[in-house]
Amino acid sequence: MEETQRLVISLEPLDDYVVVEPVDEETETRSGLIIPASTEAGCRSGIVTAAGPDAGGVDPGDKVLFPKLAGFDVRLGGVAVKVVKRGELIARVND
Repeated sequence: MEETQRLVISLEPLDDYVVVEPVDEETETRSGLIIPASTEAGCRSGIVTAAGPDAGGVDPGDKVLFPKLAGFDVRLGGVAVKVVKRGELIARVND
């Protein structure tokens, strides 16, 4: 029986691009800020998984807000991520 090798794909963003894994459930921060999961909401939240060398101010693991229509949708091994310019990020969520 032939063993199937699993393809591991990762993105290394260039310049000021950031890879964000969207978080689709409604979340509430400790301070009470509610980030909606509704598709009607104007922004989404996500976790930064990689940041380009010129994407100052954000690091992998940061939770961020970004406009719903920002960036490019990419699917990596079944996981949907967004590739967004650093300037399109609205805020970092500190919870």
